[in-house]
Order: sequence, then structure tokens, then C-alpha cells
Amino acid sequence: MRTDSRLSRMLHVLLHMARQDGPITSEQIGVMLGTNAAVVRRTMAGLRKAGYVCAEKGRHGGWRIGCDLNRVTLLDVHHAVGGPRIFAIGTDRDNPDCVVEQVVNEAIYEAMREAEALLIERLGAVTLAELARQFDEIATRQGYRFPTH
Repeated sequence: MRTDSRLSRMLHVLLHMARQDGPITSEQIGVMLGTNAAVVRRTMAGLRKAGYVCAEKGRHGGWRIGCDLNRVTLLDVHHAVGGPRIFAIGTDRDNPDCVVEQVVNEAIYEAMREAEALLIERLGAVTLAELARQFDEIATRQGYRFPTH
């Protein structure tokens, strides 16, 4: 089953942008993510609309962080990129006549509801600033230099 990686990919991009002195072009981001610039621009549009990034036009233009990393959570980014439902597991029919299927559907529904609530809570509790701090700590320990694009 194919997974939707927009959230992780855009978090990756946002952390790179937060560590850049200048803007990053859609082409540079496309190379980083192994996709084309048009896909990058389409995905970044949601982040721009939410105010998390801004775009500068012209020869030295590109994307920049447009927000306070302390105020944006992973859940905010998920919503901004138009992320899908958290889970795609579902039931065969919503209103089955079979009592066995009714019991199965209820069990699946409850488990999925609880799992989704927990994941949403956790995504809402982590900010971009926290991810950036974690990166900084690991990079310092490992002598890692953030690549410039």
C-alpha cells in the first residue's frame, strides 16, 4: 500500500528552509525531494496560504520560512499540505444487515477513532522549533553541517 509522504517531506523542507540564510527555489527543493518543481510549488501553496512560508519572485527569489517555528505544530503542517485522513482503514459497509459485521465494524471504528485521536494529539504537541532543536543537538554531536542548496 502506498503511503502519503507529504507531511514528512514538507517537514524536511521546512527544516532546511529554517537553516538557510537565503531563499530556496522550487527547483532546489525538487532535487532534494526527488520530484519536479511543479509538484513542489503545488504542495508549497498550502504552506504559503497558511502563512508558514513566503515566496520571493525574481532572480534571487525562492521560498523562505514565514512563521515563528515555535507557533507551528506538525498537525498544522499536515492540515496546510492537505494531508489525507490520518488512516485509510475502513469497514466494508456502513450499515450492514449482518450482526457479525455490525460487531466487527464497531470494533474497527472504535480502534481507529482512538488511534487517530492519539496521533492528532501527538502531532499537535510537537512544534517545528522542537524538531529544529532536535536536529541541532544531533548535528552538534555528530559534527554535521547543514547542506546549503
